[in-house]
Amino acid sequence: MHVIVDSDAYSSDREAVQRLAPQPCTIRETGLTDSFLGELVCKHLYDAGVLDMPRLVERLALTGAVLEEVLAFLRKDGRVEVLGQVGQSGGQLRYSLTERGRSAARDALSRSGYIGAAPFPVSTYRSLIKIQTIHHGRISSSDMHKALTGVVLTEGMLDQLGVALNSGRAIMIYGPAGTGKTYVSSRLIRLFAEAIWVPHAIVINESVIEIYDPQVHQRLDDNGQQNNLMLNEGIDRRLLCCKRPVVITGGELSMEQLDVRYDPFTRQYQAALQLKASNGLFIIDDMGRQRMAPAELFNRWIVPMEEKRDFLNLGGGRHCELPFDLILVFSTNLNPLELADEAFLRRIGYKLQFGYLKPEEYEKIWRQESERLGIPFDPLLLRYVLQRLYASEGMPLVPCHPRDLLNMALDRQRYMGGSGPLSPQDLEWAWHNYFVQLDFL
Repeated sequence: MHVIVDSDAYSSDREAVQRLAPQPCTIRETGLTDSFLGELVCKHLYDAGVLDMPRLVERLALTGAVLEEVLAFLRKDGRVEVLGQVGQSGGQLRYSLTERGRSAARDALSRSGYIGAAPFPVSTYRSLIKIQTIHHGRISSSDMHKALTGVVLTEGMLDQLGVALNSGRAIMIYGPAGTGKTYVSSRLIRLFAEAIWVPHAIVINESVIEIYDPQVHQRLDDNGQQNNLMLNEGIDRRLLCCKRPVVITGGELSMEQLDVRYDPFTRQYQAALQLKASNGLFIIDDMGRQRMAPAELFNRWIVPMEEKRDFLNLGGGRHCELPFDLILVFSTNLNPLELADEAFLRRIGYKLQFGYLKPEEYEKIWRQESERLGIPFDPLLLRYVLQRLYASEGMPLVPCHPRDLLNMALDRQRYMGGSGPLSPQDLEWAWHNYFVQLDFL
């Protein structure tokens, strides 16, 4: 599903991208060589068998003018032949590989399994990241209130978050489990409504690295993009108009995911997680729960945080420098002083503590969850929960509790065949099934 965004929100950024990456009209303007593009076209034809010009344009995200130049080069080299027109293709010429072309395609696939849109040159990609920077420092207090509407946070915490985001420095959010750290962090991207342009892939020398990931990048409809396949206008079709990305990773994070990975079976390169998060938000949740030592993971970020550039390892002694343009958020329910020494913590600009709720804050969340679930808010039932359950057992008020307790109480009510308002018995049953009971000790 594509989301349409108001063009006024990103018109200036679009103009900058248009100047940097206009639609290429020749092979030279793509930033790629004729031999590279020739091999990529051969791989597409080998994969599909026969393709006409509209299908080639769609597959390679290049204009017909560029592809005609590539096909002329391949025909002259004896790798491609023209099969002629058929009615189903709307009068378009169809292209297929010769035996020489099939042999060349197999050879190309043995070196690189990538079959996709033509990649974007890394030199231009560096400039693209810089002009789309997320560190524009334009967040205001009203922006924070609008983006976090419905989130129960104190005025002071909202201001702390806003100033931290404007600073461009890394942020550490810490506090007990269930206090909303991940939930709030993931909503911060709402403050950055501008569209950005993300390449299908980039090429570093002859290595193609896929950047666009549909699980990370949400496509937007760019009304300024030209749809006519032969029209050499607009922004380079190798770039996709997307929302700023959010990448959230937790205890499953490994050091390998923070570098370019090569799959010997598919013979393809996969981008590092922080590369997919470029111009967006990268949240490392459950910090300290990863398989590597916290110091090892923290040390990975020293150079990127201080110099705003990252060095990625491509294997075989090859490295590539790229801008490090993202908001890096560490989230943990452990004591930060047990994760890193003070020298490193100083490098993280802002340390924000999320704590337990006051009764009035808990009530706000209880009301919100009741409304969301379509059940009436009962102040007497809430008083019973706070006094009979929380106070008697000395349990702190945690933001995630209302959602979980109300849902479990509804589960019991449905099972018992009941309906209408929840009863104290429903909530007490939910309470004893939600928290670990240690009566047997």
